[in-house]
Amino acid sequence: MATPTAPRGPRSLRAGAARALIIGFFVVFVLVPLYWVVMTSIKPSSDYLTTPPVWFPAKPTIVHYTAALFSYRGLQGLINSLIIASTATLLSTVMGTMMAYSLARFNTGGQHLALWVLSQRFLPPVAIVLPIFLLFRNWGLYDTHFGLILAYTFMTLPLSVWMMYAYFRQLPKSLEEAALVDGLSRWQAFWMVATPLAAPGVAAAGVFVFIAVWTEFFFALILTSRYAFTLPTVFRAFLGFQGMQYGEASALATVSLVPSIILGMLVQRHLVRGLTLGALRG
Repeated sequence: MATPTAPRGPRSLRAGAARALIIGFFVVFVLVPLYWVVMTSIKPSSDYLTTPPVWFPAKPTIVHYTAALFSYRGLQGLINSLIIASTATLLSTVMGTMMAYSLARFNTGGQHLALWVLSQRFLPPVAIVLPIFLLFRNWGLYDTHFGLILAYTFMTLPLSVWMMYAYFRQLPKSLEEAALVDGLSRWQAFWMVATPLAAPGVAAAGVFVFIAVWTEFFFALILTSRYAFTLPTVFRAFLGFQGMQYGEASALATVSLVPSIILGMLVQRHLVRGLTLGALRG
């Protein structure tokens, strides 16, 4: 027989109401700007700066989407970003997982190498973009997909290594040792035992790397021009002498949100666990 729960006191009710109020405030703080961007993307130009503001247009239009994707080459930027971000995420996550496993299990490079890897993220991009630009121009990598993938892979590698390093440290070694006793090689134990157990951490690292590459602007601006330009660099075209193209910019911003949202929905089952469990002993 289930025991009846004790009634909640006034203090607990006030605490619950305060938490609900804070959560509601942050939900509104995040969702209202997104809603406004989406609505601006389908508004006629006459509704941009009206008073009072138009929260939903009477005559929605998709003309801003067609202009942003075709007239401003947003579609080409979207395709380039998908190719570059997906490839760089795959390479960075795979390489980072292997490096993190080596650091966590074999103490490769001593106790300070992991911190040194993370310290590479401390460098401001402006300090290294000029040497990279000169190297890319001399090697024929300027304004190429491969060049930007190479730059982004090594730029995000410290992030994926550090996230996976913290995750592998909290995984028990006994499971891999049992696999080795059963006849598996160290390589097989890594891929068949450790990596599946670390799937939430891999998913979390992959999402962070993808978002970092997807939204990066500075390297894409310097290292590309006409062919390998990414989606963030297209937004420059909406700033003109005659004013800001609000509808086109909002339409492209709405389109740019879709891949990140889809990726987050696909890995949401692993994402929270990967972010919290790997940090317990990090």
